[in-house]
Amino acid sequence: MTKFLLLLTTILLALNLSAQQTNFHFSHSDKTEAPPEEIWKIWTDVPNWKDWDTGLQSTELQDPFGVGAKGKLIPNKGPKTKFMITAVNPGVSYTFQTNVPFGKLLVHRYLEVQNGLTVFTHEVEFTGLLRKFWGRQLGENYRTMLPSVLANIKAIAEQDP
Repeated sequence: MTKFLLLLTTILLALNLSAQQTNFHFSHSDKTEAPPEEIWKIWTDVPNWKDWDTGLQSTELQDPFGVGAKGKLIPNKGPKTKFMITAVNPGVSYTFQTNVPFGKLLVHRYLEVQNGLTVFTHEVEFTGLLRKFWGRQLGENYRTMLPSVLANIKAIAEQDP
């Protein structure tokens, strides 16, 4: 029975990991010696997202950072987009979403400390009826940019004060 449960868990984990690495649901993580508070500070400084996200021209948040806060972002390619913060676990994670026709784009950012290092992750997911379409149209580019975006965050977090 134990071997069966171990095998089942391994299969389910493999399916989950492969499901996250499509153009409509993917993630990337990086590690830094910077404390988690540094990553959190960078993530929640919405007007400066453009400093590390090479796909953005500008961003603004109309409300204090928290659940329900609304903002706007202007990508390098494409129209101005509204977004809303839908979940926050202070100092640990948050999610924001933007609407796309017949779906949503969810960006979930979370961090944890492992072996004295801060591990931070960006997960991107298109949902809804046209999730695969939006994955083809936008996801591949986002997925390709994600490692350099996280490297930029790491570099900012590790700068001397």
